[in-house]
Amino acid sequence: MKFAVIVFPGSNCDVDMFHAIQDELGEEVEYVWHDASSLDAYDAILLPGGFSYGDYLRCGAISRFANVMQAVKKAADEGKPVLGVCNGFQILTEAGLLPGALIRNNNLKFMCKTEELMVANNNTMFTSLYEQGEVIRIPIAHGEGNYYCDEETLARLEENKQIAFRYVNNPNGSVADIAGVTNERGNVLGMMPHPERAVDSLLGGNDGLNVFKSILKAWRESHVVTS
Repeated sequence: MKFAVIVFPGSNCDVDMFHAIQDELGEEVEYVWHDASSLDAYDAILLPGGFSYGDYLRCGAISRFANVMQAVKKAADEGKPVLGVCNGFQILTEAGLLPGALIRNNNLKFMCKTEELMVANNNTMFTSLYEQGEVIRIPIAHGEGNYYCDEETLARLEENKQIAFRYVNNPNGSVADIAGVTNERGNVLGMMPHPERAVDSLLGGNDGLNVFKSILKAWRESHVVTS
């Protein structure tokens, strides 16, 4: 399986994402610059955290216009897994690939710590190797991680089981304790916590590794050749 890590000016978690795939998952991965026009060579697309374009205007508001985003949308439309973490989540909402928006944390401060998440839906290509309701520990690092959507959108998210992760102790004010959501099709996931920073027990825990293993599992199952 071949992964693409999209690199925007100001991305700073791209190396962490690359390490998670190459060194922990053991799969092929390449950096792809923001001006790329095609992602056809890749099986999964990863949008890392950071401060793309300096987070000017609004987090992710400029990145949504980057040339590569048309290719990201095409990959999503084709059913390829697309994962956006932290700033990547913000970009996906700005680009309309995911519902809702990320606004300032309730305390108006940047927070960097490990939080407990509850797996709200393990029936996705990103969460299938977790148990339903399992509590995992994943780092957060954000100032605008407060997930917001209106009541109608929240009802739709609940009905369609699009909420993948919830905070156990909501650190930022996110509506319904939401830490990660998928699109209706289930092949695009955005989450504020950083699973790529929780892939090695030597660095404090590996609870995030199953996000990437689940993607690999889904891809392998979809590429089984039957005689």
